[in-house]
Amino acid sequence: MREKFGVFIYVCILLWGDCLGSFVVEKHTLKVTSPSSIQGAYDSSIGSFGIPRHGGTLVGTVVYLEPNKRGCKPFDEHDVHFKLWHGALPTVLLVDRGDCFFASKARHAQQAGAAAVLIADDINEPLITMHTPEDEHGRAEYVKDITIPSVFISKSLGNSIKEALSNQDIVEIKLDWMEPLLHPNERVEYEFWTNSDYECRPTCDSQLEFLKNFKGAAQILEQKGYTRFTPHYMTWSCPQPFVSSKQCNSQCINHGRYCAPDLWHDPNTGYNGKDVMVQNLRQACLFKVANERGKPWLWWDYVTDYAIRCTLKEKYTKECADEVIRSLGIDLDSIDNCIGDTEADVENPVLEAELDAKSGNGVRRDVTMLPTLLINDRQYRGKLDKGAVLKAICAGFRDTIEQAICLSEVSQDIQTDRCLENNGGCWEDKIANISACRDTFRGRVCECPVVNGVKYSGDGYTHCKSESISLARKELGVQAHNQGKIIAWPIILGVAVVGVAVYANYKYTILVRSLPQNIENASHG
Repeated sequence: MREKFGVFIYVCILLWGDCLGSFVVEKHTLKVTSPSSIQGAYDSSIGSFGIPRHGGTLVGTVVYLEPNKRGCKPFDEHDVHFKLWHGALPTVLLVDRGDCFFASKARHAQQAGAAAVLIADDINEPLITMHTPEDEHGRAEYVKDITIPSVFISKSLGNSIKEALSNQDIVEIKLDWMEPLLHPNERVEYEFWTNSDYECRPTCDSQLEFLKNFKGAAQILEQKGYTRFTPHYMTWSCPQPFVSSKQCNSQCINHGRYCAPDLWHDPNTGYNGKDVMVQNLRQACLFKVANERGKPWLWWDYVTDYAIRCTLKEKYTKECADEVIRSLGIDLDSIDNCIGDTEADVENPVLEAELDAKSGNGVRRDVTMLPTLLINDRQYRGKLDKGAVLKAICAGFRDTIEQAICLSEVSQDIQTDRCLENNGGCWEDKIANISACRDTFRGRVCECPVVNGVKYSGDGYTHCKSESISLARKELGVQAHNQGKIIAWPIILGVAVVGVAVYANYKYTILVRSLPQNIENASHG
């Protein structure tokens, strides 16, 4: 038993180790401009929550408070609030690591009026990336409300700042978000590492919410040639000695070559990692096919439509996926050919490319976490939010004019014209000229329309109907039927009268014509 358990743990580590690892640390520069005793540039790292000022800078004065020095309690308990006086620099609050979540410290700093928060390490170690706390019970809901940037600094820098403050020196710093995402090319290139598992608790919920909210902006940027987007899917391989194991069979395709760990589900119920892997491949192939036809933005429609249209019971079925693909006018045969036989002991070119892409190169490091957003080969840090990500992407342009165009093009309520082609894959009544497709700055949406004050209901994709109109049509049919019966009786009676008259006339004519002959016959009798 112990030996089997050890084998199981070994497989788990090989398959899941990267997924459970920490974020790769992207270092940024923090400059201390005064006092001269500690003046200089220092390494720091941006947290994965809050909204960094990508494309901009922040100059502020540092404050450190001995009461509540770890920032784990609201500062109003100590009657502290940082007001921005006229002409004064913003306040950057320094707190120590420990006792509570990083995000809790940032929240309390924000509530106190700080423009940013520095969190100093409490041990001497390499910098880390401060991650959002996972909390399935919803106690970490406040994280989405954090808007100030959070910066992690070393223990030595934290001590230097505290010492300067204790000497009554004013400590001024400059946080710079200008350089990390810059790229010499005309277009900003960005990648989003995700997967098709929509039921893996808060992480997957945030991914799906981001995809829905960012879709419109992404499609506009792509169609106008400002950006080049590529989706990627985290893929692992099963160790060769365990290819035939139960774990690999339930999580891998193509004879253990490509696996999607099933971290959150009961392996005996519902869908498993293998189902997720097949759907990952389908989404990757759809992007490949759409990109080859010059319409890569259709990927955004597919992943969001699939999440909406396919219920939990239907998820990861080919029938459901094919229905969504057909509605978008994408060649289904090309996608099937790209997917190939997932049971065969062969390599899949698309997934082989995904395995290669996961490994770092000379510019960026390995991708180890889901979700991960890369902008110009740099890992994005901050809240996975439409506004924050859009600002980071636009900051990737060297030309400030392009930045302005990028922001203005996607921040207004402009049309995406997705409904002009194949009706956007939505329901339509061609006879009545009614459509469920609506273009918005968030992208194409399929919503049953309101026509002359009458609301249609349905999924917006395959059907829409109005109960009041259906009832009116039914009543109109009954009335027409009843009116038809009322009108029919006079017509029938009239036809009968005419028929009798015609028959009488016919008999009379025969009688008149035969009368002379009858008389003649009678005279010869």
